[in-house]
Amino acid sequence: MKSPFPVIPAPLLVALLLSGCAAVGPNYATPELAAPVTWRGAAAAEVVVAPTVPKDLATWWRQLDDPTLIGLIEQALQGSLDLRASQAKLREARARRALAGAELFPTVSGSADGRRVKASSETGGGGTANRFSAGFDASWELDVFGGLRRGVEAAQANLEASQASLYDVQVSLVAEVGLNYTELRASQAALAIAKANAASQTETLQLTQWRAQAGLTTTLDVEQARANLEQTKAQIPSLETSRAEAEQRLAILLGQQPGTLAQRLTQPGGIPRIPARVTVGIPADALRQRPDVQVAERTLAAETARIGVVEAQAYPSFSLSGSLSLEALTVGALSSGNAVAGSVLGSVAAPIFDAGRIRQQVNIQTAVQEQALINYEATVLNALGEVENALAALANTLQRQDNLREALQAARLAARLARDRYSTGLSDFQTVLDTERTVLTVEDKLTLSEADGVKTLIQLYKALGGGWSPTPANPIATVAAGTSP
Repeated sequence: MKSPFPVIPAPLLVALLLSGCAAVGPNYATPELAAPVTWRGAAAAEVVVAPTVPKDLATWWRQLDDPTLIGLIEQALQGSLDLRASQAKLREARARRALAGAELFPTVSGSADGRRVKASSETGGGGTANRFSAGFDASWELDVFGGLRRGVEAAQANLEASQASLYDVQVSLVAEVGLNYTELRASQAALAIAKANAASQTETLQLTQWRAQAGLTTTLDVEQARANLEQTKAQIPSLETSRAEAEQRLAILLGQQPGTLAQRLTQPGGIPRIPARVTVGIPADALRQRPDVQVAERTLAAETARIGVVEAQAYPSFSLSGSLSLEALTVGALSSGNAVAGSVLGSVAAPIFDAGRIRQQVNIQTAVQEQALINYEATVLNALGEVENALAALANTLQRQDNLREALQAARLAARLARDRYSTGLSDFQTVLDTERTVLTVEDKLTLSEADGVKTLIQLYKALGGGWSPTPANPIATVAAGTSP
């Protein structure tokens, strides 16, 4: 029996065979950028440079040994609105990748209908007849020159960039929680210092009042002591404001309403302490770990693939379509071989004249790809610079703390001696005021310096890409390590 389908044209058979050939456009390879062997500021910061364990860097906040901070960060990772938004963007990128992959396959649709027709008695026999049909239609654009495959490649790179962006949000989130928590504890510590100094200055005021009542001094000393006390008290409202603002920022970072953490953070817990041993990875580890570097690298891969998508428009496109249908006057007759009807259509379309539009689109996409390359190189340099800056800041902050501790010890001794000498009439009151102010100033500076040290360490962990951990199933980690997709 003669087949109801026509023979597929030879050009389309050739196109079908060619559809598995290499795609047009450049093949992507991860750029090789040399990283320094070690960090220049590591020695001054007294940190250990060694290959890091991803798990340790992923949960760097545990090294600060603060249960409250640990709980806040873990809660933020569950409730952060920024993370939820990034997760939604990742789902969007995953769907777009699946949509791009679907373009490589044929489209098939089915249909069925039944009719009952009555002919006109004036123009026909006036009879009534049934007609039934069922069939399938299929169409397929052959990806001969790889434009669709390059589109899939770009969508896959975008998906991996979205995954890295999610990790980048996570890195920033845990760092922000740590920074705001440190600010809150620093404000509480400064409040405690101000209140303790106010209590001490209240005693000094009482001492001057007693001496004035005894005729041993004038009211000048009394008013100076009162002014000193009120200046110290005036710091307390500002510190309360700073503490409240840090508390509200923490609540928002956790995805909660302001005020929900008040009871949890009412009791001062002290500023987190820098661990005795701080280990940072080698520069190559930092570049592999940082999500923003991975975002830039995957974006470069996507823009490179899009060059092939645009170049494919300059080549002929081949499409194949066909239909298979069953037509009969009764439902039962649809199963008869005589009810089969079908067709196959092959078509070729090629640009002949477009006034250079496709060529300029290629030039545009090539320039976009070059911008992505420059952005990747800049991101790498910025990553290395952030680590070096954090190391320098950590070294200088630790040195400042040592100096301030020595200064505070001397200032407290001087204040105690000045007060003792004033009570016995061997010194004037101005010396007492100066030494008390010095103690308050140095205590404030030391508290701020201790907080700055912790915040600098947090910035260092953030610069190293800490806050997430690559897994063996994560394709981005292998790409960032130098394996081309």
